[in-house]
Amino acid sequence: MKHKFTSPSRRTRALVGAVAVVATIPLVLSGCSGSGSASTDSKTLTIEDYYDANYNPVYKQCAATIGAKLDINHVAGAGLIAKVLQQASSKTLPDVLMLDNPDVQQIASSGALSDLSAYGLDADGDVPGVKAASTYKGKLYGLQSNTNSIALYYNKKLLADAGVQPPKTWDELKTAAKTLTKGSTYGFAMSNINTYEGTWQFLPFFWSNGGDEKNIATADATQALQLVEDLQDDGSMSKSSINWAQADVNNQFLAGKAAMMINGPWQLPALNEKKGLEFDSVPIPTRTGEATVAPLGGEAFTVPQTGDKDKMQLAGKFVGCLHTQKMQKVLSEVSGNVPTNLEAGAAWAKDHPQVASFVTTVQTARARTGELGPEWPKAATKIYTAVQLALTGKASPEAALKQAQSQEQ
Repeated sequence: MKHKFTSPSRRTRALVGAVAVVATIPLVLSGCSGSGSASTDSKTLTIEDYYDANYNPVYKQCAATIGAKLDINHVAGAGLIAKVLQQASSKTLPDVLMLDNPDVQQIASSGALSDLSAYGLDADGDVPGVKAASTYKGKLYGLQSNTNSIALYYNKKLLADAGVQPPKTWDELKTAAKTLTKGSTYGFAMSNINTYEGTWQFLPFFWSNGGDEKNIATADATQALQLVEDLQDDGSMSKSSINWAQADVNNQFLAGKAAMMINGPWQLPALNEKKGLEFDSVPIPTRTGEATVAPLGGEAFTVPQTGDKDKMQLAGKFVGCLHTQKMQKVLSEVSGNVPTNLEAGAAWAKDHPQVASFVTTVQTARARTGELGPEWPKAATKIYTAVQLALTGKASPEAALKQAQSQEQ
């Protein structure tokens, strides 16, 4: 079944743009509670996001529900956080602000966001990791209406021809990848680039095996990195993966140069458009076949501290509307993601089989900021640095992790 999706570049902006900017700018925004709503009309809500116009009808549907008008401002993902910082300083924050989920805690720590309990909102019934991503010091600052993660896509014909079943364990993955490597086709592909995308793709192996971002130089983490190095060393994965972003990985899969790949649901438009390509996906294999612990993607809607209490209440109603199960499904249809409400997600998987593996994965997935909060970008940098060191032959997996862990940020 083919669905309506937004551009896959949105996820890339979320991972590489907004988070990267946050990591380089200190958030010291005390005194953000002064009057600052961008619109003086008491019924007009200003909305700021890095989406595109495909989301406007969804916004307007909720605006009609709560009796509000809208002033929608779509900005480039890479510039969103810098813009938010400037707006907080000049007291011109929007009434509703969308943030990539790893950014919520960092912006909340600055004092720029309001506690959503003030509007009677909560994230009860949502994927636990999603709720955790928007929670800072016990208070909920954002509601994420849909989410995504990554899974293992596979070319059904190539696996069938080779007599290979979709792998569930690391050993099965290595065997399958080796068997499927023929001619110009590699058995497996993933992004190991030296950006947050590389970290994002390595996390399921790292976390599922007990890796801990507080200290990445552990035996569990070494096992995970050794797996990736083994896939490269035995020829099952291209050495070019150190330069590939997720879009590049998808292009390899589309071209028939990779039989399996790690990627997300935002690639489905391109996959569905490829004539003759039969594909499916399963959760990313783990060492012993237990549930995958993958990172959660997606964006949360927040209510900034503008100082206009009446409009903040109206904004709270708007965010609450977007979070209803009905609107979660509408947003998932537009974005290609899955509802964050567990009940809605289960129903979504039955009606949208192409994202069933992602619905399964997000149930045990983690927020990237779940353990370190605003300090997550430092750990993310250490992780992709270690992967690069190992795959370029500059250090063994164990030494690479130790070297990366010791680096100053």
